[in-house]
Amino acid sequence: MGKEIKGIVVPVVTPFHRDESLNEDGLRRIVNYLIESGVHGLFPAGSQGEQFSLSTAERKRVMDIVIEEANGRVFVMPGTGAVTTRESVELTQYAERAGADAVSVITPYFIKPTDAELVAHYTQIAQSVSIPVLAYNNPDRTGLPLSPAVAAQVAEAAPNFCGVKDSSGDLSNALAYMEQTPPDFRVFMGRDTLIYAALCCGCAGAVAATANVAPDLVLGIYNAVMAGDHATARDCQRRLAPLRRAFALGSFPVVIKDALELMGLPAGPARAPVTSLQGEAREALIGILRDLGKIA
Repeated sequence: MGKEIKGIVVPVVTPFHRDESLNEDGLRRIVNYLIESGVHGLFPAGSQGEQFSLSTAERKRVMDIVIEEANGRVFVMPGTGAVTTRESVELTQYAERAGADAVSVITPYFIKPTDAELVAHYTQIAQSVSIPVLAYNNPDRTGLPLSPAVAAQVAEAAPNFCGVKDSSGDLSNALAYMEQTPPDFRVFMGRDTLIYAALCCGCAGAVAATANVAPDLVLGIYNAVMAGDHATARDCQRRLAPLRRAFALGSFPVVIKDALELMGLPAGPARAPVTSLQGEAREALIGILRDLGKIA
């Protein structure tokens, strides 16, 4: 299985120049900043990484850069989901050849496959590679939930289909994945306000967009739970909450990119039509970052 897939995973932003072209040097800098912060894994080309705005060539290039720059220091789990099975298989096989430790495959979007079609979709993807394949359930973004029953069927058909990032925001759904899948199936919490609760319930870790900005707090939750220090874990979770709530200040995924820019990291803009925060929204984000000690 290679590296153990657990802990705090960061859905890495994709830095752009002002003309919206890929900022490769900026991406390398952010990868090193995150690894030096102590995170366990990196998730490039995910939703926070604006996967939806990247061409296939750009997605592959982002994978290459992150895998190369990480250089084995943490596990790398690129996002390889697509609308069609064919494209997702292509991206997943590319990730394996590039040296990825695992992949995360979001459900198809725009279309509404049946459960049987989803089972076939994920089974074909998983059987096309030998590395671990994890699903990504984010029904608020895709309009298509991945049920625990479907995940269990795929895990039975393809042993390397071994986990899920659950961004449903429903802790009972995360628990249902664990109840219905094999014992080694890894459930990662994808809602940053539920990290502490999910870890207490046995989740393998979290994929947390806020960890781009506050890796210390997100790691603080995980490390404290692992050490049995629940008071510290709860305090870190409480302190993290305003940053997660700040997502409502602008159009996803610009808030995290604006925060990183305010911290002096080269995240750049989001791709249009999403625009950076202005006025009261920007001042509110600045206040949150000051409270967290991220800016003066």
